[in-house]
Amino acid sequence: MTPAATLYIIATPIGNLEDITYRAVRILGEVDLIAAEDTRHSLKLLSHFGISKPLTSYFDHNQQLKGERILSALRQGKSVALISDAGTPCVSDPGYQLVRDAVAEHIRVIPIPGSCAAITALSASGLPSDTFTFAGFPPSRQGKRRTFLTSMAALPGTLILYEAPHRLLQTLLDIKEVCGDRPIIVARELTKIYEEFIRGTVSEVLASLDSITIRGEVALLVAPGEREEPEHETLESVLARLMADSTLSIKDIARQAAAITGVSRSEAYQEALRVKNIREDA
Repeated sequence: MTPAATLYIIATPIGNLEDITYRAVRILGEVDLIAAEDTRHSLKLLSHFGISKPLTSYFDHNQQLKGERILSALRQGKSVALISDAGTPCVSDPGYQLVRDAVAEHIRVIPIPGSCAAITALSASGLPSDTFTFAGFPPSRQGKRRTFLTSMAALPGTLILYEAPHRLLQTLLDIKEVCGDRPIIVARELTKIYEEFIRGTVSEVLASLDSITIRGEVALLVAPGEREEPEHETLESVLARLMADSTLSIKDIARQAAAITGVSRSEAYQEALRVKNIREDA
């Protein structure tokens, strides 16, 4: 049986029902209460696995009220499972406030891992995955969205976004304008029958989408931009610049040149002496 006074954060399938874990099914069948983003949607999932438990809604517009009721149940020693409509709760879904408040009251919080659209899309994207930024949904207004994208444009690694179908084309146009015509991937219908990864530059993907009706939220992955390597000054150019300052001694020049170029101080000193002697002989 599940421990009392425990809040479980349970990931549910993002499409294919077989993606739920054995552990998630077991815990959902043992808890005293299930808090769901949309009880009607979650009831279908629970019914599929033969789970019948008290349900309560927990979503963006009622989380303050329902959060207190859920905490009250936890204070009474009950176990509660938090689930979202699809994927991992608290990832671009309501829930972090409830977790924060439970932790503040020393209530045990246990994550039950599973599906997450962002990670699912990244794993099959072919884009760099050692460093990435997940930024959720961009702002719906174009001005704020472009400001948001500007703040993301120079970040290292792959950028992962979620987007609603009716805003996808405009968001892609804004990405092209702000971030350039980078390689991107639109991942749609993940784990479902019509799962598709649309790959190419922003321009190529926009052209592909002309003949496609996008339904449901998509995961949008943007390749990192080209990073310009800073130009490194040569020892000769650094010495020439520093030696133009007649107040600096050869030791000072060598010390600063070594710090700027990364060569040893002795090498910088020897080269500074050589340049000095050439200039004096000229």
